Amino acid sequence: MIALAKAVDTLRLFADPTRVRLAHLLDGNELSVAEITQITLLPQSRVSTHLGKLREAGVLRDRRQGASTYYARNDSGMPDPVRRLWSLLAESRDEPVVRNDRQRCQEVLRARRRAKSWPESVAGHMERHYSPGRTWEATLFALLGFIQLGDVLDAGSGDGAMAALLLPRCRSLTCLDKSPRVLQAARKRLAGQRNVSFAPGDVQALPFADQSFDQVLLLHVLTCAQDPALALREASRVLRPGGALVVGTLARHQHGDVTAGYGHVIAGFSPRTLHGFLAREAGLQVEQCEVTSREKRPPHFSVITAFARKPAAATPAKQESP
Repeated sequence: MIALAKAVDTLRLFADPTRVRLAHLLDGNELSVAEITQITLLPQSRVSTHLGKLREAGVLRDRRQGASTYYARNDSGMPDPVRRLWSLLAESRDEPVVRNDRQRCQEVLRARRRAKSWPESVAGHMERHYSPGRTWEATLFALLGFIQLGDVLDAGSGDGAMAALLLPRCRSLTCLDKSPRVLQAARKRLAGQRNVSFAPGDVQALPFADQSFDQVLLLHVLTCAQDPALALREASRVLRPGGALVVGTLARHQHGDVTAGYGHVIAGFSPRTLHGFLAREAGLQVEQCEVTSREKRPPHFSVITAFARKPAAATPAKQESP
């Protein structure tokens, strides 16, 4: 009965159109109560009441700044039952009242920016806001300058998009993919590069000798493998002692109907399960294994990033002279 009561409470939460409207408004926007009142043209007492209910349910998060409280949608911490129900309401964002709210919101945000400098207006949450030229892509290219890689295996490389980014920082890079057509696209993308090679093959049976690579990438590949533990053991096998493995994969989800069209056979992993595969199955030292991002668009897939190293070879003890 407890579960039933919680389900009914969740349904009641979004049964009020104003709360749905506020949840849409605060998607990607952090606004004060006064700004929300200005945008929605609703009484402040009514706005505060609905904001409180949404915050208690985990739909919103709040932040105090001086005398003001700012609200935003709690995308990373929203409880799963609430998130699933909210995903069904995503289409309501095209309702006229929601569109009007977005337009007035932009006017309010422009007025806020005019009142103070851009860095001051987004201080404390700068990563959530755009500024000209300050994109994740541009930042990635800048940070790549710090990286110096050895012999790299991009296992499940696709058409070589990631390889194209890393090649200037590698001694050599090998693209492996089980699809000849996709591998041919990688050859075309990377034509003329001297330090790249291509190999058809399966991540569960890598066609390479032991200890062939300094780094191995498994980016969005494990969910397509029938035996992900075997794929990780193979990655560990071809790593040199001290070598590094990077894994990017979907966290566990309930949207197999969506991912099946992309060749996924596993509906993601929990960080604990993936950590166990890396440590116990592959014998690697895990340095990181956690959810690092969550998509803004429904159904809000989350991504786990894992980083692990193969233990360095033990140094033989010196024998004493007789």
